[in-house]
Amino acid sequence: MKSTNTATARYDGMGKPGKGYVATKSGALDSPYGFQTRFEDGPGTNPEEMIAASHAACFTMATSFQLAEAGHTDGTLECECTVTLEDDGEGGFAITRSALKLTGTIPNLAQAEFEDLANKAKEGCPVSRLLNCEITLETQFEG
Repeated sequence: MKSTNTATARYDGMGKPGKGYVATKSGALDSPYGFQTRFEDGPGTNPEEMIAASHAACFTMATSFQLAEAGHTDGTLECECTVTLEDDGEGGFAITRSALKLTGTIPNLAQAEFEDLANKAKEGCPVSRLLNCEITLETQFEG
């Protein structure tokens, strides 16, 4: 099985005063971006927010597949992902951390199994495998 997806970005002007625009082929994302949306809470999105959304979505789906393979067919998973961008000390920036917080409400499942399956999903998630940063996982299990 293979999947390809497309997004486009445009940036008019250079540096801080420039204005960008990013969109996905599906139309799910259609947003302005730029320095203000990345560092000053301006309207629009930014690359780290999109990475956080991608990581949360991919990891949550991977966890649901781990649970399904273990025989669980009902429940709810919610994930918050926080991506950290820091000055790299060399004149640039680096994404240094992606922190996943997973809440699961799964009937007939022990907390230890939930944590084990979530950790397997974290390691196998394609976005986790793509990122070159620390990835942490905090779980909350509601049984």
